Amino acid sequence: MIEEVKEPVMQNRLLTGKNAVITGCNRGIGLAILKTFVQHGARVYAMIRKENPDFEADCRELTAQTGTEITVVYADFADPDAVKRAGKEILGYKEPIDVLVHNVGIGPPVRMFTMTDMAGIRQTFEVNLFSAVGLSQLLCRNMMRNKQGSIIFLSSAAAYDGGMSLEYNSSKAAVIGAMRSMAVQLGQYQIRVNAIAPGFIGTEMGDSMDPHLQEITLNRCIMKRQGQPEEIADAALFLASDLSRFMTGQVLRVDGGIL
Repeated sequence: MIEEVKEPVMQNRLLTGKNAVITGCNRGIGLAILKTFVQHGARVYAMIRKENPDFEADCRELTAQTGTEITVVYADFADPDAVKRAGKEILGYKEPIDVLVHNVGIGPPVRMFTMTDMAGIRQTFEVNLFSAVGLSQLLCRNMMRNKQGSIIFLSSAAAYDGGMSLEYNSSKAAVIGAMRSMAVQLGQYQIRVNAIAPGFIGTEMGDSMDPHLQEITLNRCIMKRQGQPEEIADAALFLASDLSRFMTGQVLRVDGGIL
């Protein structure tokens, strides 16, 4: 006879003892990932673009509620030198880095690509791709020494399906290519590298989509609803935890079934 389960499995803290770095976590999906990770016992380095006293107060409250530590680190992700300084600040704590979540991203308004200036395209790639690669170069050396780790990229269903701006779609597709290349190179160090491709999610970016485009997206979604940031955070928790310990180089589409 199977023994009675005394408490729900999800009450287990899946990230106890792990140190996680999360970028762009003061709102939307990033904030949901931050809350989920600390609820599951992770110490978090929360990277955001500019000083935010309200966010710092929220982090102190989360620390009091969960008993985990949150360190806020500031970096302008459009500035490679600022990202490098922030990465070195994190390494200065002399702690192992177990999880790195590349969530930060920008999504310019949808417009005809012939009207998109190249400077805007470069800035989108700088934030959505180059900052993630640069930060990974710094922090994965820590993981390589410890021969373990999980790196998680936030891509988008738009990388496959289009629908957003040219610079957003192409940068998120490039994220998948970078993820797979890193997975191949880092596998020998037992570092797993995966990506999540969210669909239409209830965030500021999602809600700012053209209403007609929102309607089209929902009509293509099998579940006929908008996703919530917490549903993406649960996927990130899975990839960060040992539940996904034999999984690398993969993209999880969390989109309600967009076909």
